[in-house]
Amino acid sequence: MTELLKTRFEQNMRRHPNVRWEDVEARLLSAPEAVKSLLWMEETGGEPDVIGCDGEQILFADCSPETPAGRRSLCYDEPALHSRKKNPPSGSAMEQADRHGVSMMTEEQYRYLQTLGSFDCKTSSWIRTPEDIRDLGGALFCERRYGKVFVFHNGADSYYGVRGWRGILCV
Repeated sequence: MTELLKTRFEQNMRRHPNVRWEDVEARLLSAPEAVKSLLWMEETGGEPDVIGCDGEQILFADCSPETPAGRRSLCYDEPALHSRKKNPPSGSAMEQADRHGVSMMTEEQYRYLQTLGSFDCKTSSWIRTPEDIRDLGGALFCERRYGKVFVFHNGADSYYGVRGWRGILCV
């Protein structure tokens, strides 16, 4: 796993110009649970890579061109999943994130990722939704079209074959 991460890290230096691989590797060696989460991100199509540092933490994010294929067709969270009586999806994005130790991106994190490349030009990704919107039954998702990042809303119980979620992991 670390060899794959190192190769991706070296091929995409623009995503993390002030981060050294030696520091990333040392952090990963001391965080076996994080390595398991990164492996899961990779297995579901996320192509995780370092996108910078936040204080003492190294930030990894899903950098696949489109929302990870293994994390699509999910509603937003468990309450939405349980409220859906007809044709429920196989699961929810928030539950999947929690189960694998990964955080769903916030709008700010998603917009930052978009400064590092063009992502979700054909798909969309659920983002962490503020409680006041979620309390009303909605959830937010983002995508990139026409060279701009858009934030939209939908019922939290909705799901589509081209909508998934992107994760972020602080190590």
